[in-house]
Amino acid sequence: MEQPTPTLNRTLTLRSVVAFGLAYMTPLIVLGTYGVIAQTTNGTVPTAYLLAMVAMIFTAHSYGKMAAAHPVAGSAYTYVRRAIDSRAGFLVGWATLLDYFFLPMVIWLIGGAYLHAQFPGVPFWVWIVGFIAITTALNVRGIRTAEKTNDLLMIFQVLVIGFFAFFSLLHVFHHSGAGGLFSATPFFNDNSTLVGISAGAAIAAYSFLGFDAVTTLTEETVDPRRTIPRAIILIALIGGGIFVFLAYTTQLVHPGSTFADPDSAAFEIAKTIAGSLFSSIFLAGLVVAQFASGIAAQASASRLLFAMGRDGVLPRRFFGFVHPRFRTPAVNIVLTGVIGLIALRLNVTTSTSFINFGAFTAFTSVNLSVIATFMRERREGRRLNPLTHVVFPLIGAAVDIWLLTRLDGKAITLGLIWLAVGVLYLAYLTRLFRTPPPEIDFSEETKTPEPV
Repeated sequence: MEQPTPTLNRTLTLRSVVAFGLAYMTPLIVLGTYGVIAQTTNGTVPTAYLLAMVAMIFTAHSYGKMAAAHPVAGSAYTYVRRAIDSRAGFLVGWATLLDYFFLPMVIWLIGGAYLHAQFPGVPFWVWIVGFIAITTALNVRGIRTAEKTNDLLMIFQVLVIGFFAFFSLLHVFHHSGAGGLFSATPFFNDNSTLVGISAGAAIAAYSFLGFDAVTTLTEETVDPRRTIPRAIILIALIGGGIFVFLAYTTQLVHPGSTFADPDSAAFEIAKTIAGSLFSSIFLAGLVVAQFASGIAAQASASRLLFAMGRDGVLPRRFFGFVHPRFRTPAVNIVLTGVIGLIALRLNVTTSTSFINFGAFTAFTSVNLSVIATFMRERREGRRLNPLTHVVFPLIGAAVDIWLLTRLDGKAITLGLIWLAVGVLYLAYLTRLFRTPPPEIDFSEETKTPEPV
């Protein structure tokens, strides 16, 4: 008797999916990278984020189109495989693993670094292992448990963001009056240049990485054909709005781009607007943001591996395993936790190099998938809007390729090596490309879950 294909429980609503996406993006990241972008743009951080948001909306639009057409887990991997070619889909999925596989590790690494700086007496490894153990346990128990915890963490993060903005506006009001709250200087000043703002936008765009992660939750989402596309656009818009607003209020407090240390500029500004107590609360907010983001990142990574394992692209017995009690891809969750231990041997700069190549490769591929879908539908006599299925995706792909070229040489080298390994594995899997990668038929209706 043929064993039923394992499936995941559909429990997530639009609000839940948006919350997961925002947690994955970590809205507080705008303050964590504020000093670096301020220096790059000569004090016009909100303009950089505004430009990045507009650029990312085009890619978010393409993700929405593909999510509506293919409401199953797998994200870019699934979209490219179904719209272009199964082998191309495998390579995109392989490249995307750099993003999904290592992002939880980077999140835990950053959170551990903040805590170790505040409490140097506690060994660094304690913070890393603690982050990994807690988030892994929550995700193994189920998306519902992780969702409830994620909601609480997002509430705290929003409170910290709100107080930071409030104290910033209050500081400006006390020093410059009501008129000081409204200024065009944060968006453009005498030192602004198009080159500087564009370079800042390339950095700011990294803050949006993760808006696409919710597509890996498709099989756990109620009415995914409608919910996921709406959620993706909302995540990009809400996240971008938060980024622009926080950058604006912070730039009002500290015009220009000179800091004692650009890497910790937000701490300097937090002390300026509300003193040492609030700067400590702000630190807590950053750590909580990393924890919330870690939950969402690990959940998405494990579900991408589940999709590839379910299709037999990766060993099905291992990666396609669903826990018989919790109905979660427990093995994949634990695996991402184990990989996170690599953070004990890496710094933030090196670890982030693993991520960006895969992310922008996936973004570009999804935009091209929309165009491929348009061409296929046209050949079959069905008409789609060329503006939404050709022009918008072309703009998105062009921006993504440009951002990819802005990566440093180390990131590109690591990415190309990873892709080369993927090509070799694909050659082995397909008998030197003579057969397509394994694929299983997965219908949208919920099937009876069975452990594998």
